[in-house]
Amino acid sequence: MKWIDKLPLMPLGIIALFLLIAPISPEPHLWEKLKMLAAGELSKPIDIFDLFMHATPAILFVIRFIREKKGLSAE
Repeated sequence: MKWIDKLPLMPLGIIALFLLIAPISPEPHLWEKLKMLAAGELSKPIDIFDLFMHATPAILFVIRFIREKKGLSAE
């Protein structure tokens, strides 16, 4: 997990926030894809890719933040 520890927290947080809310109108893609997943309608490859693209930075940010707060990072 050393590669996660090398990710800068602030830029990762900004990227994660941007992709969580993009595009703002009519609704964020992540929210749309999560609703599709809950309804069982997430079947097209482009939709699955879109879900991963918008969620990955946020997941990495949470993992990085937890590792730093628990003192698990290699720094």
